[in-house]
Amino acid sequence: MAAFPNNTLRSFKPLSPNSSTVRNSVLARNSVSQVPSSTGAVSVKEKRSFPGKPEADVVVIGSGIGGLCCSGLLARYQQDVLVLESHDLPGGAAHSFDIKGFKFDSGPSLFSGFQSKGPQANPLGQVLDALGETIPCASYDSWMVYLPEGEFLSRIGPTEFYKDLEKYASANAVREWKKLLDAILPLSAAAMALPPLSIRGDLGVLSTAAARYAPSLLKSFVQMGPQGALGATKLLRPFSEIIDSLELKDPFIRNWVDLLAFLLAGVKSNGILSAEMIYMFAEWYKPGCCLEYPLHGSGAIVDALVRGLKKFGGRISLGSHVEKIVVENGRATGVKLRSGQFIRAKKAVVSNASMWDTLNLLPKEVVPKSYLDRTKTTPQCESFMHLHLGFDAEDVRKDLGIHHIIVNDWDRGVDADQNVVLISVPSVLSPDLAPPGKHVLHAYLPGTEPFDLWKGFDRKSSAYKELKAERSEVMWRAVERAVGPGFSREKCEVKLVGSPLTHQRFLRRNRGTYGPAIQAGKDSFPGHSTSIPQLYCCGDSTFPGIGVPAVAASGAIVANSLVSVSQHSELLDAIGI
Repeated sequence: MAAFPNNTLRSFKPLSPNSSTVRNSVLARNSVSQVPSSTGAVSVKEKRSFPGKPEADVVVIGSGIGGLCCSGLLARYQQDVLVLESHDLPGGAAHSFDIKGFKFDSGPSLFSGFQSKGPQANPLGQVLDALGETIPCASYDSWMVYLPEGEFLSRIGPTEFYKDLEKYASANAVREWKKLLDAILPLSAAAMALPPLSIRGDLGVLSTAAARYAPSLLKSFVQMGPQGALGATKLLRPFSEIIDSLELKDPFIRNWVDLLAFLLAGVKSNGILSAEMIYMFAEWYKPGCCLEYPLHGSGAIVDALVRGLKKFGGRISLGSHVEKIVVENGRATGVKLRSGQFIRAKKAVVSNASMWDTLNLLPKEVVPKSYLDRTKTTPQCESFMHLHLGFDAEDVRKDLGIHHIIVNDWDRGVDADQNVVLISVPSVLSPDLAPPGKHVLHAYLPGTEPFDLWKGFDRKSSAYKELKAERSEVMWRAVERAVGPGFSREKCEVKLVGSPLTHQRFLRRNRGTYGPAIQAGKDSFPGHSTSIPQLYCCGDSTFPGIGVPAVAASGAIVANSLVSVSQHSELLDAIGI
């Protein structure tokens, strides 16, 4: 089933990608040599060369989802844009890699909203629509959960979860869940009335967002009535405040909501914006909803974004490690590569790196104290443990589903280390990800592995290998539980264990972090412009925060901010929002 139908771009007048005057695109590896690593992946050694002209209107550091959304839209806006990626593969935390014919996702694998259209569509879907790209998806509606109360197949939709609550929780849990849905689903119209793609970082937002969507926002408030409109005032407050205002006390309901919040944004319900949770509830618990997995893996999303970038003349250079951001006369004017090559940015530099990694790219003498203090005092989410496996499908359960969530102990909290394990077996829905008759599996601890446990270890030491074996055991046990008694560790054809050091090394993430641990109501994610003129940031260190839809929106906001209001408005018209 195809997601993001390739709509004809109405009203938008810039040159089509087939025009002979569109710039030639470049997808180049920067003369890199690939060296096998201890994990079976490759490391990159950069040589002193750079493909194409060493300048662009906008230079984007990093090819994560946020950076690719930003650069693709900038190319669509006819800006000369160049993406510089340190790795030899694009995609950042969403990249895919191949070992012995097994194609692994390195990061996100739980997606929804790809096939929705219009103002309420997934921001990533809106970007792909603007780029004229489509992604075939497999649709499904359930995942397996393994909880202290029992294990069951949890289905999304408005009614199915009630059956699980009746069996594994209580009649009171059923009543409270209904009370919660009745209260928040009407708020989804307000939460989704302002498309993230309409937002920009200047006063032009009054035209592209406020004036454009005021009628629909007002209509949603009228339809909700006084009580609903009052509830909508809590959209930018922690979701726990809505839970508390409804006097929901059932332990299962509160634990389940904490789990959903943590999976979405890396914080529990007392730290996530209500708007984010309500958007998710609208996607998962309304009639006709479904989950979607991109055929050919999450790398298909990255491939589509790169195609869109190239289609409109954008360039991406792999194996191009940015050593520092160059600041001249107080303004960001380009970047210096590890090779020593200077790349000039005539209009802006956009960093898709984390806030901490961006800070490390800046000359210390140009960083304002306020910028330094904000970055250094922002708390971090912890890191990850990963387990990538390739194995024979013959001896495992035949009804194996794609997603499995294991919670070992509610009392410890969903954010406790070694407590929650997520498992994805995408070859169930996309068999081409593994050789015939095989499965590919990714298990991970979602942003709960303490980096300090690993700090200072030599990756080649026996002590490091012993710690990896010890800390990965919880994932192995979870896999054995999910895949069934026929599964054998010894028979796995591919076994890769990744630690926070792996995460830090391959993704260039400070301390291997999941992102900022910013709690709604106590602080807010930074905006996209910085105190250094012509330097912008996108990705999970900026508004709206962590997660694929959020980082896609952040990239779009930066791109919109770098073009005129008229260009921005024409694009919104073109994609029908």
